[in-house]
Amino acid sequence: MMSRIRSKNTKLDLAMKEALDDAGLQYVMYPDLVGKPDFLVGDHLALFCDSAFWHGRNWHALRRRLEAGSNPGYWVAHISKNRRRDREVNRALAHKGYVVLRFWDEDVFKAPGECVAKIHEALSG
Repeated sequence: MMSRIRSKNTKLDLAMKEALDDAGLQYVMYPDLVGKPDFLVGDHLALFCDSAFWHGRNWHALRRRLEAGSNPGYWVAHISKNRRRDREVNRALAHKGYVVLRFWDEDVFKAPGECVAKIHEALSG
């Protein structure tokens, strides 16, 4: 099942790509960096577009739902591992001088302008 889950050119990534294009920002999609960010904007801004489920948004509530579902040991461990990896990637990229921004899927789909505003803020800061 997991092999069918795409990691590139997802609807989420394409929505962010459209927002970046509309804003006239220059970027590289899927740069060869630690953690495989979805975008590199400018020289040092690594962007990740994270799915709420796979990256554990609202972790306490999601964890309770997973623990009540089927195969809870697998799912809690899997999402916990993803969350831990995300933190490690953020640290590794920051150590190399990158600014890391992570956007939740809901934010990219429902408020792309706010995401772009945060990107502009990070680029100017």
